[in-house]
Amino acid sequence: MPAFIFHFALAQERITISGFVKEQGSEELLTGVNVYIPGTSTNAVTNNYGFYSLTVPPTDSVTISYSLVGYEKSDRRIQANQNIEVNVFLSSARQLEEVVISARRQEDYVSRSAQMSTVGIPIDQIKRMPALFGEKDVLKGLQLMPGVQKGTEGQTGLYVRGGGPDQNLIILDDAVVYNASHLFGFFSVFNSDAIKNVEMTKGGFPARYGGRLSSVVEMNMKEGSKDKLHGEGGIGLIASRVTLEGPLAKGKSSYIISARRTYIDILSAPVIKHLNKKSENTFQPGYYFYDLNAKINYDLGPKDKVYLSGYLGRDNFIVKEKLTDFQMQAGMSWGNATATMRWNHILNRKLFANTSLIFTDFYFKTSSHFKEYTGQERTLSESGVAYSSRIRDFSFKTDFDYYPVAAHAIKFGLQGTFHKSIPSAMNVQGAYSEEAIAPKKEQVHSLEGGAYIEDTWQVIDALKMNAGFRLSYFRAREKDYVRPEPRFSAALRLAPDFSAKVSYARMNQYVHLLSNTGLGLPTDLWVTSTDRIKPQQSSQFAFGFAKDLEKPALTFTLEGFYKNMNDILGYKEGATFIGITGENASDVKWEDNVTSGSGWSYGAEFLAQKKSGRFSGWVGYTLSWIYWKFPELNNGRVFHPRYDRRHDLSVVGIYELSKRVTLSASWVYGTGNALSVPTSTYNAMEMSFFSRYNPSETVLNRNIGGMTISQFDSKNDFRAEAFHRLDFSVQFHKKKKRYERTWEVSVYNAYNRKNPFFYDLSQNVTSPGVTERSLKKYSLFPVLPSVSYNFKF
Repeated sequence: MPAFIFHFALAQERITISGFVKEQGSEELLTGVNVYIPGTSTNAVTNNYGFYSLTVPPTDSVTISYSLVGYEKSDRRIQANQNIEVNVFLSSARQLEEVVISARRQEDYVSRSAQMSTVGIPIDQIKRMPALFGEKDVLKGLQLMPGVQKGTEGQTGLYVRGGGPDQNLIILDDAVVYNASHLFGFFSVFNSDAIKNVEMTKGGFPARYGGRLSSVVEMNMKEGSKDKLHGEGGIGLIASRVTLEGPLAKGKSSYIISARRTYIDILSAPVIKHLNKKSENTFQPGYYFYDLNAKINYDLGPKDKVYLSGYLGRDNFIVKEKLTDFQMQAGMSWGNATATMRWNHILNRKLFANTSLIFTDFYFKTSSHFKEYTGQERTLSESGVAYSSRIRDFSFKTDFDYYPVAAHAIKFGLQGTFHKSIPSAMNVQGAYSEEAIAPKKEQVHSLEGGAYIEDTWQVIDALKMNAGFRLSYFRAREKDYVRPEPRFSAALRLAPDFSAKVSYARMNQYVHLLSNTGLGLPTDLWVTSTDRIKPQQSSQFAFGFAKDLEKPALTFTLEGFYKNMNDILGYKEGATFIGITGENASDVKWEDNVTSGSGWSYGAEFLAQKKSGRFSGWVGYTLSWIYWKFPELNNGRVFHPRYDRRHDLSVVGIYELSKRVTLSASWVYGTGNALSVPTSTYNAMEMSFFSRYNPSETVLNRNIGGMTISQFDSKNDFRAEAFHRLDFSVQFHKKKKRYERTWEVSVYNAYNRKNPFFYDLSQNVTSPGVTERSLKKYSLFPVLPSVSYNFKF
C-alpha cells in the first residue's frame, strides 16, 4: 500500500505525454516502437495498437525520441509543462539510404528488454526468403529459429522446446487458430500479404498469455491504408493471391481484403483425364484450398477506435470413380473461421483499454459413399461412412495498459471462452451395418477463463523485470479446475549492450490435440479437458545472455532452458479415434482410447540475427533432449518422442545485390527423428525370426507362408538419417510508372538431398523359400524449381 500512495503523490507533481505512433502515409499503427528521453532511463514501448504513455517531471522543454527497426528515427522537441498528446508518424526505411537503414540505436537493443525467449522476423524478410513453390510462409520462417523443431519435411507444424504442435497458442487478431495448415500441412493458412507483424514467445511468458504450454505466436493483420488505394499480389505455380487496401473515409477509416486460392485441381484435371484414357483408370482425384482475410477499422474520435477483422479458409480433397455398375465418391474437407470485434478506448492519458469479442471455429469431415447396381434389374444398393469433428469458441476479453510512473508499465485484464466441441460424430449406413446408424454427436460444453496482472518495472537503470500472476479456470462436466500461474522474467545489464536474463513460467492447457500420425494432419482430433482428462501443465525455467552490436547491427542471444510437463496426452497402443466398422462405431469414446503421462526437455539455444540492412538474416542452433514417460506406453519405460532432435541448425541469408536484384538462401540441418521400427518379424506359422538390423544391412528370413508379424523392442528407439537441405532464390525487381513488379526464381532442395520421410520394410524373394528384407527409406521432395510473379502498387 505505501508504494501505491507514493506513486499517487508523485503523479501529482508530474505530467503525462501520450499518443499514437503511425506509419507515414498509410497511417498504420506501429507496434513495439521505443519511445524514450535520450540520456535517461525514461522510456516506453507502444502496445499492439500503437499507443504509448510517458509520465515525467514538468519542464520547459524536452526531447522525445521514437525508434523502430526498419523506420527512420524521429525526434520531437516539446514543451512539457502540462499533460499533452503527441502523435508521431515514422517513415519506412525502405526509401532511405543504406547508411540510415543500417543505423542501430541502443533503445532497440534486445539486451535492454526484460523479456527473453522471444523471436521475431520482419514480414519484409519473410517475403524475400526462399520458399516451397514460392509460397511465402510465416510459420516456416519461425521453424528456422532456434528452439523450434521442424517436424516432418515440408510440414508447418511447430515443436517448441519439447512441446507438441497443439501446445502453441497461435493468435490472429486476438482469435485462436486451431489448425494452421493447408495442403495436409505443407503450407500455413497465413497469407503474408495480410500480416503486419509476427512474434513468437518460447518461454518467460507474460501473464497476459495463457492456455498453452510451449509457445505463443501472435500475429496482427494490417489495418489498411488511410491515404489512398494500394494493392499487391502474385501468381505462382500452385496458387495466386491478391490484396487490396485503402480508405473508406480518408483519415478516419480504412479496409484491407486479401484472398488466395490454389489451382491444383484446375491444372491437374486435364492431365488426370489424359492418363485415365491411356491406362483405363477411372479415378478422378481433386484438391484445392483457399483463404480470405478482411479487416476494417474506424476512428470514432481521439479516444475511441473500432476494428472488425476475420479469416475464412477451407481445404477440399475429393476422389471419384464411376463405372457402369459401380460408383464411388470419397473425400475430406476442413477449415477455420475467425471473427474479432475490438474496441480501443483511452480512459485517460495513463490508462488504455481494449475489449474484444471473438469467434473461432474449426471443423473436419471425411466421408465415402458407394453405389452398386446388381442383377439384370440393376438393383441399387448404397453404403457409406461419414465422420466429423468440430470445436467452436465464443470469447470475451478485456485488457488494460496502465502507466502510473515512468518506471512501471502495468497490464491487467480478464478473459473467458465458451468451448463447444464435438470430438466425434459417426454415421454408418448400408453394407457397413445391418441398419443405418444415425449420426450420434457427443457434444462437450466447457468454460475457460483467466484473470491476470503483470508489471514491467525498471527497478534501477541496470535492472528491468516483468513480474506477473495469472489465475486460470476451467469447467467441464461439473468438474472445476482452478490453477495459479506465476510468471517472472528479468534482465540485468552488465554493460550498455550486454545483459544476463532469467525467467520462470507455469502454464496450463485445457484444449488438446490427439494424433497418432505425428504429421499434424487435419484428421487429428481436438478435445477439451473433462472430469476424466486433466489439464496439461508445464513449468519452465530459462537463463541466458543477450549481446547487441551497433556496427554491424547484430543481436546475439544464448539461452539454456529446462521444462517439465505433466498430464500430457497420447493414444494408447494401437488406438485410434475413428472406427468405421461394427455396429457400435458411434459408441466409441475418445476418452477410452487415450492415456496421460509426463515429459521433460532441456537444452541450449544460440541465435545471431540481423534484421535490417543490405545484408540480413540469422544463424540459429539448438542442442536439446526430450523425454516422455507414460505408464501405458512402452511398458512404462522412458522414450524419446518422434520430434526429439539432438542438433538443429539453420542459416538464412538475404543480400540486396542492387536495387533490382535480391539474393537469398537458407540451409538447414537436423538430427534424424526418433522412430519405431521392427526389431524382428516372424511368420505366424513358422515363427522364423531375424535379428535386429542396421539400415545399411540386408537380413535374410525364411517365410513359408501365413501372416508376417513385426515385433518392436522399444518405442522410438531408432534414429532416422540426418536431415539437411539448401534452398535459394533470386528476385528481379523493376519499378514501372504505376507499379512495381518482381519476378522470382527459386529452387527447393537445391542439391537434391533425399531426406527421409518415412521408413518401411521391403521384401524381395531371391530364391525359393528365401526372402530378403531390408529397411527402405522413402523421400518426399527432390530438387524443385519454381517461378512466380509478384506486383505492388
